Amino acid sequence: MHYRDLGRTGWKVSDISFGAWAIGSAWGAVDDQESLAAMHKAIDMGCNFIDTADVYGDGHSEKLIAQLKKDRPGEQIIVVTKAGRRLPKQVPEGYTAENLNAWIDRSLQNLETDCLDLVQLHCPPTSVYYMPEVFDILDGLVRAGKIRYYGVSVEKVEEALKAIEFPNVQSVQIIFNMFRHRPADLFFREAIAHKVGILARVPLASGLLTGKMSRDSQFAADDHRNFNRYGQSFDMGETFSGVDYETGLKAVDEIKALVPEGWSMTQFALRWILMFDAVTCAIPGGKRPSQVEDNSRASEMPALSDAQMAKIREIYGKYIARLVHHRW
Repeated sequence: MHYRDLGRTGWKVSDISFGAWAIGSAWGAVDDQESLAAMHKAIDMGCNFIDTADVYGDGHSEKLIAQLKKDRPGEQIIVVTKAGRRLPKQVPEGYTAENLNAWIDRSLQNLETDCLDLVQLHCPPTSVYYMPEVFDILDGLVRAGKIRYYGVSVEKVEEALKAIEFPNVQSVQIIFNMFRHRPADLFFREAIAHKVGILARVPLASGLLTGKMSRDSQFAADDHRNFNRYGQSFDMGETFSGVDYETGLKAVDEIKALVPEGWSMTQFALRWILMFDAVTCAIPGGKRPSQVEDNSRASEMPALSDAQMAKIREIYGKYIARLVHHRW
């Protein structure tokens, strides 16, 4: 496992980290013991950074992480959680001191800690990024000792660019993968200049970029790849990165031809993300230890060639750009 600096925090975090959405909710059936085994495997593989949110399983994901930390006393496990999606409706007026304090207090309880490592606003409305008073509240939470650092999780590049104008934003979590190239156009350069960490979320496009899906794949009723494919429940870009499923499969078929012998396509997709120095880490999910091990080994893989990178850009231009590049 390799490690990269996370913004100005002083932390060095594993470049393949662990995303804990799947062990909380919205990805079909999960088993808590298997979820804990998956996280233990991640730590065994060198991961020291776990991403979660207060709404993943209504706090269940946070509680499982608390159990993991009790099981592994003395080990550095940095946890980033997110706040804001507990609002009944996403309106900027909901981002009050009262609400933010309540959400933070709940996460402190779920994670069984007296200070949260890193808290990110969880894809708030765009107008929140034009409300300095919200970031003043976060500064107050830092001064109060409830959180060490804060950042944002965003849907759009424009939101990321606005967020890093606030001087104490330490991280931006943004969708970046072989189906989402736009963040690298401008945002990465600005993030480097501001010394802000980048957490690449949805790195495998909801599993499409594992190469394991087909036109016959079925998804459970409680799996967002079923119920949110067209943005029925939350932003469409969260599911398959906003790419039409059939079109995504066509692109995957061409990407498969680029995967070197001895690599999984998952490793190839994750290693592509790590080719960008601005990225702090990719945060793939994993419900089983075998998935986590496959993900983690991407950190060890050699760099992709210029020819491979060029071919991925070509496939993106052929199939994907028209669907997503202008939207997010």
